Amino acid sequence: MGTATTSFISDLKERFTPYTEWIGDIKNPDLIKADVMAGLTVALVLIPQSMAYADLAGLPAYAGLYASFLPAIIAALFGSSRQLATGPVAVVSLMTASTLGSLGITDTATFVAYAGMLALMVGLFQLSLGLLRLGVLVDFLSHPVVVGFTNAAAIIIASSQVSKLFGIPTEKGDHHYETMWNLITSLAETHLTTLLMAAFALFLLIYVKKINPQLPNVLVAVVITTLLSWFLGYGNMGGAIVGEIPEGLPSLTVPSIDFVHFKDLAVAAVIIALLGFVEAISVAKAIAAETKQRLSANQELVGQGLANLSSGAFGGYPISGSFSRSAVNFTAGGRTGYSSIVTGLLVAITLLFLTPLLYHLPQATLAAVIVMAVVNLIKFEPIKHAWKVEPHDGIVAVVVFVVTLFFAPHLEMGIMAGVLLSLGLFLYRTMSPKFVEVARHEDGTLRNAELFNLKTSDTVSIYRFDGDLYFANSGYLEGKMLNSIAAKPKSKVIILDLESVDQIDATGEETLARILDRLVSADMKFYVARGRKPVLDAFKRSGLYDKIGEKHFFRERTNAAKYAKKALGDAIDIEPILKPIHTA
Repeated sequence: MGTATTSFISDLKERFTPYTEWIGDIKNPDLIKADVMAGLTVALVLIPQSMAYADLAGLPAYAGLYASFLPAIIAALFGSSRQLATGPVAVVSLMTASTLGSLGITDTATFVAYAGMLALMVGLFQLSLGLLRLGVLVDFLSHPVVVGFTNAAAIIIASSQVSKLFGIPTEKGDHHYETMWNLITSLAETHLTTLLMAAFALFLLIYVKKINPQLPNVLVAVVITTLLSWFLGYGNMGGAIVGEIPEGLPSLTVPSIDFVHFKDLAVAAVIIALLGFVEAISVAKAIAAETKQRLSANQELVGQGLANLSSGAFGGYPISGSFSRSAVNFTAGGRTGYSSIVTGLLVAITLLFLTPLLYHLPQATLAAVIVMAVVNLIKFEPIKHAWKVEPHDGIVAVVVFVVTLFFAPHLEMGIMAGVLLSLGLFLYRTMSPKFVEVARHEDGTLRNAELFNLKTSDTVSIYRFDGDLYFANSGYLEGKMLNSIAAKPKSKVIILDLESVDQIDATGEETLARILDRLVSADMKFYVARGRKPVLDAFKRSGLYDKIGEKHFFRERTNAAKYAKKALGDAIDIEPILKPIHTA
């Protein structure tokens, strides 16, 4: 068996057995107790929250429970984070609703099937990235893109629940702002009983958290409003309730879809996979920084991918790691993935025995739960901070925010606009790197001659190019260098400092070759100083190294100037390179 094959098998084994790093720790009774309590605490939040998020996704409440059973367990077993709590989350639920809503599906069973297929596609993409070690692709969703999108999504999510808080059947428009206008014009039809129940649920969520943050305020609100709904006959009074939830665990199904919709689902699946993973890995990194545990982005992709595959195969929909529930898990003392296994098992117990108790749960309560959950996602300070650090990043965040709000429910437009704008602005910033002529400074170093008012030689010029040399800026280098030479009619020697050039592409190499030809035809000498190994290797592969000449490459700029002096004698002046001379 070859070395490559052995390495592949070893890597594959490691990818599918990460739980071996902590499974032995649960022999400790204290650790088991801590994980059980943490798992119970998370379950008390997850069970009502998962039903609310399923409703946000346009799915029956039971789909949220199905997505919280096996996925929570599998993500814990195959991910690298020991405290990451996986299951339904607000932004991914909104993306699911947006994707499936655009397909015009009205039948509930078909909607559920398409949600399952979307989860399978998300899972397959994430798993593939993890196994191929391509987690770096997630970096295309830069922080400003995520911040802008998250703020807009939180506003869309919160506003989408207003109709359920007021008990108003609202006509949906092509854009979210049209739907909101339809809602405003329908406020006169507010169902007072629903509004009172929603207000009471919001009061409980806020008040319980205020008096005792340790109490599961979501569970308290769900229990009290459900009992109140049953006692008052809330459903018979016109209030919307969850209704019957199928008893028992989900069965294995292979959802089928119309192939016409495959492309739309595939594009959405890629965006959901990347966005969901950004949320998961962000909270996992934050917790790992506290626990000092090893975290692997590629391994986490495997865990999230398998979790989404299980969700899609067992009646759920796309899921991700949750900020809030992971924080609850960590704060409650969760030490290993066993706490998430406990959470998943408690969801299973709920599906088997407790679903009848949820029949009278008001939909207004679930809407209140969603509103309270996403309010904390609205944070404009990171956008202001990004603007202070780099105005271009601030522009990206604002554009993503505005585009996402304007084009909702077509949320992918905001993400795509952000990615394209980020790449465009990056190219713009790197198209004009700093190009300066240097001379000797009083501190003994070669510095920017113009900035420090230093005299330069009329015959020998040392130019420093600060940036990688590639297709977008090679023309800039050529123009700057030739213009600088033209301004020095007595110029005999050009020394190009490439210390800051880490990479060069074919266009950059061709540009240097063209500059060399121009200099040779003008009877001028061309030297390269402080070139890095990857750049010099590229020169050797292309033949440019031999064309320039091996003796024309130097480790120090001063050595290049001295070599030129020895070759040309009194025809050149290198004094400004050897000692500081200020201009008058």
